[in-house]
Amino acid sequence: MEEKSCPMKKTSIGGQALIEGVMMRGPKRTAMTVRDPEGNLVVECWDNEENKRAKFFKLPVVRGVFNFVDSMRGGYKCLMRSAEIAGLEDLEEEKKEGEEKSEKKGTSALMNALMVVSVVLAVLLAVGLFIALPSFLYTLLGKWIPFFSPERRLVRALFEGVFKVVVLVGYLALVSLMKDIRRTFMYHGAEHKTIFCYESGLELTVENVRGQKRFHPRCGTSFLIIIVIVSILVSLLIPTEFGTWAVPTYLRVAIKLLLLPIIMGVGYELIKFAGRYDNLLTRIISAPGVWLQKLTVFEPDDAMIECAISSMKEVIPEDGSDKW
Repeated sequence: MEEKSCPMKKTSIGGQALIEGVMMRGPKRTAMTVRDPEGNLVVECWDNEENKRAKFFKLPVVRGVFNFVDSMRGGYKCLMRSAEIAGLEDLEEEKKEGEEKSEKKGTSALMNALMVVSVVLAVLLAVGLFIALPSFLYTLLGKWIPFFSPERRLVRALFEGVFKVVVLVGYLALVSLMKDIRRTFMYHGAEHKTIFCYESGLELTVENVRGQKRFHPRCGTSFLIIIVIVSILVSLLIPTEFGTWAVPTYLRVAIKLLLLPIIMGVGYELIKFAGRYDNLLTRIISAPGVWLQKLTVFEPDDAMIECAISSMKEVIPEDGSDKW
């Protein structure tokens, strides 16, 4: 079956690849399907929490920041739960056989604390690699190479942008070589193909899903590269000097940190726009993300597709409230 290139409808339903499974989030319900060590599909569903935020926090750009935080928090919980169902925690418990229950509880609490610390460290590392390091590296080069002079705002923005892209692409290329990560990226493909199948108006069967495209404009990978591109444009607006006073690098980094919520919000709106419409402009917006998805979205097997279909069926609203 040939891949479909022109979906007949658009849906707001999105998903996430998990450990041996797929999570789908609809307008009213969220579902995750994970294959356990025995090969059985374990399905868990729950109603989405009612969004009680004030109208201000639902405005364009502003909503992107809060929706991103919510999706990260929910995605993390699903990822940890999928690890339990897939049997990863059972393997850890077998290694600790013979320990007292109280000691296990203490270890579990310690592990949870370590996970929180690891997330914080990951955020700090990302800020360092994508915000601080490019700026300081450009300043350092400027001391030795006249071409990288501080007043060349365009050169500076392009240098920092290219550096971020290289780091992002390099990181994704390396992790995609890991066997377990690559398998998760295959579930990522199952998620995309299933959404495309639904948008194409076809019955959700393994055969129909198998023939769909695997690169979707609303992908989280696309969001990452869009953020980088928007940050390049924002960097062009940050002055390098006021009169005869050169803006210190540390101050530029601080300004970028303060503008990060705006960058995220604009990126969210662009991804949302590209996912809702199909025209020349949205294809241009989606192009960098589609290219990058070649590193994070792989062809799934039929068992993975079954997981994605199972989750998808659980979240499709009968009233059609997911349609754009």
